[in-house]
Amino acid sequence: MKVTREKINIEYIFNQASKASLWNCLSTADGLSEWFADRVFNEDNHFTFNWKGHSLEAELLGITPFVYIRFRWTDEDEATYFEFRLHQAELTNDIMLEITDFAEEGGKDDVVSLWDTQIKTLKRKLGV
Repeated sequence: MKVTREKINIEYIFNQASKASLWNCLSTADGLSEWFADRVFNEDNHFTFNWKGHSLEAELLGITPFVYIRFRWTDEDEATYFEFRLHQAELTNDIMLEITDFAEEGGKDDVVSLWDTQIKTLKRKLGV
């Protein structure tokens, strides 16, 4: 049975972070290990994310340096992914991180809450 998933977009402001530091945290195994997972391993377009004995595999679907990076969990539907996208707010010049993810029906609040927690860790890591 196919699970219906809702696309979610969440934006976070990183006004005092350097774009290079933020990009490193989003796009490298070492950077992702500092806030997203306990350990991350990368080989070519394949990433392994580990959390306290649990691991998930992801495929890198696309990347444009300092613009976006998109992953897909290998055990998920082909149409779903999670993406980090950077842009600058026109009026304030703040760096914005937009996250796109998917949630099962009724699970949007849980997904947003999880990202909020992860982003707090990322901001602490970057000193923002």
